[in-house]
Amino acid sequence: MTETTTTTTASIPLAPGALPLLGHALPLLRDPLAFIRSLAGYPRMVRVRLGPTSAVLICDPTLTRHIFVNDRTFDKGGPIYDRIREVIGDGLSTCPYPLHRRQRRLCQPSFHPQRLHGYAAVFGRASHATAGSWHDGQVLDVTREMMTLTTQATMETMFSGSLPADTLRRALADTNTVVSAFFRRMMTPALLRRLPTPAKRRYDQARSRLFATITEIVAARRADPTDHADLLSALVAAVDVESRDHEQRLSDSELADQALTFFLGGMETTAITLAWALHLLATHPEIQHALQAETDTVLAGTLPGPEHLPRLDLATRVVTETLRLYPPAWMMTRTVAQEAELDGVRLRRGDTLVLSPYLIHRRPDLYADPDHFDPDRWRGTSPDRTGYVPFGAGARKCIGDQFALTEAILALTAVAARWELSPVGEEPFRPKVETSLSSRGLRLRLRRRLTEPSGTDAPPVATSQPLPVPSPPGPGPDACPVAH
Repeated sequence: MTETTTTTTASIPLAPGALPLLGHALPLLRDPLAFIRSLAGYPRMVRVRLGPTSAVLICDPTLTRHIFVNDRTFDKGGPIYDRIREVIGDGLSTCPYPLHRRQRRLCQPSFHPQRLHGYAAVFGRASHATAGSWHDGQVLDVTREMMTLTTQATMETMFSGSLPADTLRRALADTNTVVSAFFRRMMTPALLRRLPTPAKRRYDQARSRLFATITEIVAARRADPTDHADLLSALVAAVDVESRDHEQRLSDSELADQALTFFLGGMETTAITLAWALHLLATHPEIQHALQAETDTVLAGTLPGPEHLPRLDLATRVVTETLRLYPPAWMMTRTVAQEAELDGVRLRRGDTLVLSPYLIHRRPDLYADPDHFDPDRWRGTSPDRTGYVPFGAGARKCIGDQFALTEAILALTAVAARWELSPVGEEPFRPKVETSLSSRGLRLRLRRRLTEPSGTDAPPVATSQPLPVPSPPGPGPDACPVAH
């Protein structure tokens, strides 16, 4: 990893096009993906200026993994996580290294395979209900529908029920407002971020309402010791015997931070992944037809559920390939916590590093025809831990990766069982680049298939009863479809 000659970051080439004061902020705001792709020719690292400060973009997959797995040295931080912390505080995905291991131990029971198996049943019911609410010939606002689906599923798996309709609508609107503001706020100098513009007021109001909604739910659950067999019950009951007595459980503020972290993570990123998967299927009808054939065979007219996961091979490969082409966390930042050496370059404490799964996933030396949607590239093989990092790697790898993958696979199957999707118009659809690769504005046309699953009168997703926790499943249904 290191060389015999050590240099400073000043020796790393500066990306072309930097402007005085602004640096590379304008190309990053205008077309960030094009800017990132333009740096693919740098084999190891390149410097990027964000306003008056510089950051080091890591282009090499081996160096990227080294940074991911050495989180004591390369800690969560930088412009992206500074903005996310404004909303979710020091939750599991944003907290610094000294807080992480305890939080990870306390959150891990919420994603135990036994609970994941129960969550999968919720995903199947929610997906079936959402797909059943559409009509033949409808032009679907895909991202909005997927956000509704994942919000309903997340609400039940987290809170054993759903929000009232008006609260749900407000939560969706507030989430959209907050998430869409992240990237622009990240690129805006601190002084300008504080100006009381209408956009800033909308952002602050949405953030406050979203936090208040989650805080009320958490307070009610804290007062109710019953195990509702959901994610929040597991968080409330979690005990970390390795911590000091007063830190063995999550505090009220920590519980709210974790609940908000999982609420946003379980809703927005999975919805975006599903929207991109449906877009790719609509623009590749031969793959869509193959998925429909798999769905008809595996489901055999029943609702999708955890028992079907081991046989949903193509659906799994479609989701895997979608995450390669459109990783929701397309760019991440890290802060150097202590002086370190990386590939012969001496890094100072406080330096910012930029990691881009989008850049890594589209390297032609890692993937043949990297811009082409090809689920068959995963036939009989698992993604490489170095060249495929949609969930990160190491101890900070997304704790909810199996949760998200299971939901996406079952939802994709539920849609394919009922509907044929086609593009609206001939213009190619482009990502709306925010903190995630947003699919906002994506519209697809629906045509009802002749073959549909039975059980269309299945009970609604929301329930006031606790979710059942079945006996631990055998190997397969709850296994993460992607090997990290």
